[in-house]
Amino acid sequence: MMKAVGYQQSLPSSDKEALQDITLPIPQVSGQDLLVEVQAVSVNPVDTKVRQRASPDTGQWKVLGWDAVGIVKAVGPEAGLFKVGDRVWYAGDISRSGSNAQYQLVDERIVGTAPKTVGCAEAAALPLTAITAWEMLFDRLQVAVGKGANNKSLLIIGAAGGVGSIMVQLARCLTNLTVIGTASRPETKSWLEELGSHHVINHRQSLSEQLSREGIDGVDYVVSLTNTEEHLTEIIKSIRPQGKFGLIDDPASLDVMALKQKSLSLHWEFMFTRALFSTEDMVAQHVLLNELAELIDQGLIKTTMGQNFGKINANNLLKAHQLIESQAAKGKIVLEGF
Repeated sequence: MMKAVGYQQSLPSSDKEALQDITLPIPQVSGQDLLVEVQAVSVNPVDTKVRQRASPDTGQWKVLGWDAVGIVKAVGPEAGLFKVGDRVWYAGDISRSGSNAQYQLVDERIVGTAPKTVGCAEAAALPLTAITAWEMLFDRLQVAVGKGANNKSLLIIGAAGGVGSIMVQLARCLTNLTVIGTASRPETKSWLEELGSHHVINHRQSLSEQLSREGIDGVDYVVSLTNTEEHLTEIIKSIRPQGKFGLIDDPASLDVMALKQKSLSLHWEFMFTRALFSTEDMVAQHVLLNELAELIDQGLIKTTMGQNFGKINANNLLKAHQLIESQAAKGKIVLEGF
């Protein structure tokens, strides 16, 4: 048996039974799966959304968690990318049992070798947000990798959050884009400048007017990470004809006809797509996580860990859910050890 944290019905985070300490059987490995002994996890907004919206079948436990660092304890008969004892990291698969457990099964094609120069907690802060940022930039928007001269620009709305903090770093490290981030508070503005944003503007004011004041005559790429509905009109004003617009949030409605006159393309990013549909290029997440680990070990990308909430247990995870729901968290919340 193994320790885990789970729930049997969707409850508000103020309810002590919203997450509970439980014991479950250790899962058995098969196929291309790895059995990973989890050492550290981080908590993402998706954890709170799933807890609020999805209940397991009667009598069953749902285990959340979509970021982990751990040690491979067993490999399936069809697995060949890792061996027992390897230290790995991953964001997992939203359709399977999560990382808030001592042991977890995960398909090796969405697993990478963990970076060597940072601890488990620091590394656990990164996989989900980094995969999201990487896939948006290089798979969805098809931004060119390289430092060749060009005059293209990227506007990231909500850039100081988890995904934005990695996207800014990736864009500065791997491309020649001019990077503009949005932030509304002095501390988040300073954070984006520290990460490498060329410009920082305020998403509570007109984006197009602020870009004009910065001498920027429209941008080639816009990535909206939050409140897309609120910003849509300004996004369309700010993006150049034939530009690309990407988003990750869940707007209740989106008037795509407004994109037509400028021939703007729309790109969704959902980092669980490859695992959910077992796409032919599913192993791309393995490759990008390995590349990301190298960038971290070279000192080119830094962790976005904000707070370490201690042991992986129901009480600490509930506190993390409550802080995320308050929208007052700064940096990623991590937990380490059982």
